[in-house]
Amino acid sequence: MRIPESGSLKDKRQVVRSVSQRIRNKFQVAVAEVDDNEAWQIATIGVACVANTARHCDEVLAEIVAFVEQSRLDAEVTDVETDIVSF
Repeated sequence: MRIPESGSLKDKRQVVRSVSQRIRNKFQVAVAEVDDNEAWQIATIGVACVANTARHCDEVLAEIVAFVEQSRLDAEVTDVETDIVSF
């Protein structure tokens, strides 16, 4: 995500913490900031979803991206990567 209004790491972490908590509460998935920890205006958030089918995980992850894009006007989703691991 790009957070253009962020002027410090504190500002960025407030947005990341809010986004992460809202995703956890709404979708019951694991969420963490996974990269760009020292960049003020860039955040990389990882989401883990476990389900019986890859299709369901893909749908949930797509819903999460749409949720963040629609609900956070102060953060812009710039890139999305999805990896599905099947056993």
